[in-house]
Amino acid sequence: MASKDASILPADIIESQLATIDLIAAMYPSPGELEIPESTTECIERLRDWCQDPTSTPPKIPTSISLTVCLPIADGDKTIQVNISVPLQSEGQQSIDQPPQLGYSLRQPDWMSKAEVAELAASMPKDDALEAFEYIQAESARFLETKQSQAMALEGTNTKAGPLVRVWFYFPSLSTRKKRDDMVNLAPGYSLTGFVLAGKPGVLCLEGLSSDIDAYMSFIKTHSWGDIPSHQKKVSERFRETEGVQRVFPGMEEITDSLGERGGQRANRGDMQALEAWLGSKGLQGAFEKVIF
Repeated sequence: MASKDASILPADIIESQLATIDLIAAMYPSPGELEIPESTTECIERLRDWCQDPTSTPPKIPTSISLTVCLPIADGDKTIQVNISVPLQSEGQQSIDQPPQLGYSLRQPDWMSKAEVAELAASMPKDDALEAFEYIQAESARFLETKQSQAMALEGTNTKAGPLVRVWFYFPSLSTRKKRDDMVNLAPGYSLTGFVLAGKPGVLCLEGLSSDIDAYMSFIKTHSWGDIPSHQKKVSERFRETEGVQRVFPGMEEITDSLGERGGQRANRGDMQALEAWLGSKGLQGAFEKVIF
């Protein structure tokens, strides 16, 4: 909806915005690559007509129109969806001599976590659509290569190092961002995979060799938690799986935000039903009762 103080952009700026849309459409002509809603198509046609005679009454238009590009990543086996918002109006009466920036947002693909998508979006170029697309494709391809390299390294470790275990740790409370980041970032160095869930309670799951898990936890408690009084380092091992364990998690990640909204006065109480369902989707529903209760 347009605000009362908003007005349509000058005709030459509108033409520039439409030219950008035409360029995107020309770059992604194949079915499934570009999605333009019917409302956007109709608005574009009204704007083209008005640009032919900008002295006529401007058409009724929204503040912006949207379209979606599905970018192929690497060899095209994976894609990432980019939602694009094209501004058509300006606020107030200030003069406009440059097209306003397009808005971009990324839809989370099933091969990236919410935090990883947010990190990608935060560094995305804003001034040029094509530059933004190239950045997204290059960074996403690099991300996939890193994940593949980590998976291959872990596979090699599994082959030569012995049986895997899966260990579950319980925290009455886990909140400090720096401590959680350390749990995620230090795990690959110990060839560990799994997840961290912050909140009340908090959960840490680790897959790897027993010796690596023990060394990792020792380092975490000694160094990452070195500034925490010993009586506050409340963590207990709740469950250790040792028979026929196969890796379920491709890497180490924090899942706090991906499980939905949290309760409590500080939004720190985890949704245990969401955690139970998520573990169930990975065939680990039996571990939930042993860890939480």
